[in-house]
Amino acid sequence: MAVTRVRHAELEGEPHAMSTIGFIGLGIMGSPMAVNLAAAGHAVTGWNRSPGRAEALVAAGGTEAATIAEAVRDADVVITMVPASPQVEAVAYGPDGILENVRPGTLLIDMSSITPQTSVELAAAAAEKGVRVLDAPVSGGEAGAVEGVLSIMVGGEQADFDAARPVFEALGTTVVRCGPHGAGQTVKAANQLIVAVNLQACAEAVVFLEKSGVDLTAALDVLNGGLAGSTVLTRKKDNFLAQDFEPGFKLELHHKDMGIVTDAARAVGATIPVGATAAQLVASAVARGDGGLDHSALLRGVQRLSGYGPGEGDGAAPLVTPTTDR
Repeated sequence: MAVTRVRHAELEGEPHAMSTIGFIGLGIMGSPMAVNLAAAGHAVTGWNRSPGRAEALVAAGGTEAATIAEAVRDADVVITMVPASPQVEAVAYGPDGILENVRPGTLLIDMSSITPQTSVELAAAAAEKGVRVLDAPVSGGEAGAVEGVLSIMVGGEQADFDAARPVFEALGTTVVRCGPHGAGQTVKAANQLIVAVNLQACAEAVVFLEKSGVDLTAALDVLNGGLAGSTVLTRKKDNFLAQDFEPGFKLELHHKDMGIVTDAARAVGATIPVGATAAQLVASAVARGDGGLDHSALLRGVQRLSGYGPGEGDGAAPLVTPTTDR
């Protein structure tokens, strides 16, 4: 499988044509992404199902559309950033949707996290309208979207990937074409598997350290400097320390993504026992009402299992000094 990488440094000196972009979905991730595209010089028109989400885009020089048709009819590129497959289908199909209102030749880039099959079906339906499609889900959370340092995993044709370079450059620092339609979503599913397991491991370590009476800040600092370090720990360390779970990426969305990866793994005959356990723990967090919190709130479940409620870690047992008795 051919893999093509795009990094900022590789693009230096190349002429970058600016695009007219219709951006569908101005949520936690979509809004800063649209802002970065406008700041890079693209003409961005945004639409969101719930009104009142376009202020940041307008302040950055973009415009707000009242309908999907208005957002996409003059666009060279249309980007969708919505929660799941049903929402992608809702904005793509039907008389008021993207495919009925864009010009032939438009490049549709779906940056949502959805099932690989949905991406394949969308590409096929779009081709009948003369519309090109890339599936290009992202990793990096809200902070990565704000900072323009997302990792973008792309499925689709090489020529369309090359045409999308100026758009991707405004959004991320690492962009990888992973293969044909659906490949980007498959890689994103693997990404979410890794992140969920990593978050759960970090949460368990935090509770272990709290219960042992160790200085948690110092412990996480030194752990993150060694082999246990990770982008997850770097990004979520402050959430764990402050037990502040303002959502950068909601648990309910990660729950959806874990459903995608477990279904996709079953379909190809891959066994993911640790991933399946992580999926159940994410599902448990959503079931007890934590779905609207950041996915670092997996910590709350570990705290409950360990005998104290969320926010009560300062009452942990003192550090136990090991003995030499056997």
